[in-house]
Amino acid sequence: MSDCRLGYIELLQQEINKNPDRLCGGQEEEPDEALAPPPCSSLPSLCSIPRTLAVSPSLGGEPLTQDLSVNLRKILFGGTFHVFNYEWRKSCFKFREPNSELAYALETERAGARAVQMVVQARIIKFLLFSRQSGSEGRTLQSLCDVGQRDQERALTAALTDSLWLAGEERSATVTLVTADYCITPHLDYKLDNFTERLQLFTFNNKEDVRKFIYEHIQCFKEEGSHGVILFLYSLICSRTVNRLREDLDCSTSHLLQVRLGNFACRQALLNLLLTGRASPNVFNGTVQCGADGRPLERPLQGVLARSDVGYLHWSREQMERDRLPQVGSMLKTPRFPIWLCSINGSCSVLFGPTRSLLSDWKMEHLFHLYFYNGQPSQRATARLTIGTEPCWFRSDSGSSLLCFLVADTHSHHWEASSSHSAGDPEKRFPSVEMTIRTKWDGAAIDWNGCSPFY
Repeated sequence: MSDCRLGYIELLQQEINKNPDRLCGGQEEEPDEALAPPPCSSLPSLCSIPRTLAVSPSLGGEPLTQDLSVNLRKILFGGTFHVFNYEWRKSCFKFREPNSELAYALETERAGARAVQMVVQARIIKFLLFSRQSGSEGRTLQSLCDVGQRDQERALTAALTDSLWLAGEERSATVTLVTADYCITPHLDYKLDNFTERLQLFTFNNKEDVRKFIYEHIQCFKEEGSHGVILFLYSLICSRTVNRLREDLDCSTSHLLQVRLGNFACRQALLNLLLTGRASPNVFNGTVQCGADGRPLERPLQGVLARSDVGYLHWSREQMERDRLPQVGSMLKTPRFPIWLCSINGSCSVLFGPTRSLLSDWKMEHLFHLYFYNGQPSQRATARLTIGTEPCWFRSDSGSSLLCFLVADTHSHHWEASSSHSAGDPEKRFPSVEMTIRTKWDGAAIDWNGCSPFY
C-alpha cells in the first residue's frame, strides 16, 4: 500500500515539475476555480475559433463593452474569475446525418451544455413538425427523417430565432458573433478567455431580420470550433438584457450556472429563460408572496407566468426518495405544442408527439403515442412509447399478446403490479422516463414497443 502511495506521489511531483505554472495559477483562484479550465492557450486547438467563423468588424454591430463583459460573467457564474471549460467550448449545434432516421436530431454529450442543446432540439422538432406546413396537426415521425442539410439549417435558424425573440419580449433580439479583433482590454480582476473579449453585438427590432441574419451566419453556431452554444447563450442574455435578468431572479438564485460534478450546469432559471423567455428560478405557476410560516416574503419567489411553446417535465429519483421533488405547474406541463423538455435525474431529454390535439381534446389522452430522444450518440433510433390513461386494450409492437390495463383510481398505481417482479435495481422496476411521464399523466401505463427503457 505504501509503495503504491509513494509511486503516486512521485508521478504527481513529475507532473508539477513539467507544469509549474499550473500549481501557481491554481493558488490565485477562488475555491471553486479548481473546476475551471486552464487558460485557453493550453487548451486543445478546438478551443481556438477558426478564422472562417470570425466575422469582420466591418459587418457592423456594436463591440462588447468592458461593463457588459463583467456583467456577462457575473450573471452566468456569479463572478469574473470563472470561464467556460473545454466541454462547453467544444459544444455546438451539430446535426446527425441528413436524410437519416435521426436527421432531425442534434448530437450532444454528457456535459453542462447539453441542457441548452436539448431546449433548442425541442424547438427544432416544433419547427419540423408544426411550422413547415399549414394546419393544426403535425406530420408523422417519417417527416423528421426526410430532412436534408438545408432543412436542418432552416430548423436550427428558426429555433434560435424563436428563443432570442422570446427573450427580448418579442420586441427585439441581439445576436453575438466573434470578430478577429479584441473589443476590450480586461482589467486585473477579470480572467481572460480569448473569446468573450472579441464579441460583436447585432441588435434587431424585427423578427424576420433576426432570422435572416442568423441564417446567413448559421455556420457560427453549428460548425466545430465555433463555440456555438456559448455564442447562443451570450445572445440570449443580451436579448433579455442583464437588468431584466436581475429582475427575473429572486433570493434563491443570483446567477444562471452552477458547479455540478466538476462541470458548469444550467440552473432552473436558465432553463426557464430558454423555455419561456423569462429567467424565473422556479417551476410553479405565478409568484409566491408568503413563506411557509405565512409571513410575507421580503422578495417574492418568481414562478412561471404564461404557457410556452415547449413544456417541461421534471423527475429525480434522489429528490423523490428525499421527498424534495419540485411540483411543476400547469404552465410548463401543458405547453402550446406537444413537446416537453424532460429533466430526468439531472439529464435533459426531449419527449414529443405529432398530434397537437393531444393538448386540447381530453379523449386523445386515453391512448396515444409519444417519441423520446435523449441526445446521446448511443441512441440510434427514436424511441416510440405507447401511453394509456383509461381502461382500454392496445397491442404491443414487441409481440402478439394484448396488454390490458385498468385505471379506476389514479392513485392506485396499477403499474406497480407489473413491475413488482423486477427485484433489485429500482431503475428496472420503475424506469425514470416512465416516472417522468406520470408526473403529467398520473397512473399511465407505458409500453416501450420492444425497446429497453433508457434515458
